[in-house]
Amino acid sequence: MTLLAQSLPYVRAISPYQPGKPITQLARELGFAVDQIVKLASNENPLGMSPRARAAVTEATATLSRYPDDFALKQALAERTGIGMERIVLGNGSNDVLDLVARVFLAPGRSAIFAEYAFAVYPLATLSAGAAPIAVAACDFGHDLEAMQAAIRPDTRLIWIANPNNPTGTFLPYARLKLFLQAVPAEVVVVLDEAYNEYLPPTERIDTTAWLADFPNLVITRTFSKIYGLAGLRIGYALSSGEIADLMNRVRQPFNCNNLALAAAVAALDDHHFVATSYAANRAGMEQIVGGLKRLGCSHIPSHGNFVTFRVADAAAVNQRLLQRGVIVRPIAAYGMPDWLRVTIGSESENSRFLAALEVSL
Repeated sequence: MTLLAQSLPYVRAISPYQPGKPITQLARELGFAVDQIVKLASNENPLGMSPRARAAVTEATATLSRYPDDFALKQALAERTGIGMERIVLGNGSNDVLDLVARVFLAPGRSAIFAEYAFAVYPLATLSAGAAPIAVAACDFGHDLEAMQAAIRPDTRLIWIANPNNPTGTFLPYARLKLFLQAVPAEVVVVLDEAYNEYLPPTERIDTTAWLADFPNLVITRTFSKIYGLAGLRIGYALSSGEIADLMNRVRQPFNCNNLALAAAVAALDDHHFVATSYAANRAGMEQIVGGLKRLGCSHIPSHGNFVTFRVADAAAVNQRLLQRGVIVRPIAAYGMPDWLRVTIGSESENSRFLAALEVSL
């Protein structure tokens, strides 16, 4: 019997996560200079990282001989959210805390529910725990909450919801989402992934942490990778009941967040000017990209994040032609959307470069 056959069958069933194509890889493949390439594939902040965070990272290099101390970030998050530090779990990116929830509540003989076209990590985390994934058909490319409720089985222990959703950019009104939480059995954990929460207009955004008092089975996850511009430092967090947080910390790797990430996150939380500037730049860039797509006759899904998913004929071929022109977007055939591409909102010049390349690639 081979070593492969000795491995767990549900691990063998996993298709590894495919990240957006790195700039350096395309540069090697095509012989381009790195600065000739525009990457709009991974929903990164085109403004880079918060200046305060950058300064904090520089200062934190003096601490790298010491193991990390996450107290300052937990304290800052507790002050920001109004919940106790014992209810905050930090992760090596929000993907890490998603995996922690799966490890706590999923196992062979259990199931987890997520929407069609939802974040690829949900089925990955479910399968890696040996649980059965239940994909519920989307409604207008978003979550069909009624269908998801109907899909709950006696063995269901976890429901994944992204709001706004990636890769489609759809958004669930809070009133509908709260009604859904009220209908979910108390023994089923609902993970509300708010990675793109800061891109919602302030008038449309509510503080969902207030729901934790009413829903002990709710886990909210957020990240510093998007509007805060710290994707390369890998830092995210979960907010939950103290009971769930305690369980997650039991399976969390010690020191899963490094000193530089912790320092940057604390500083980024207080850089309100940078967040506001990033938000405004994203709104302007969204108008630029959507306007260009309409001019080129490409339909798109209205987005509440920092990206737009748009439809083209022969998306694979269009993607290859864009790559040949040094523009990286995200093909999403793996999400069951072979006729669609996703583009991150970049800087004004990056958006212009993308639209010009797309025009000659269609």
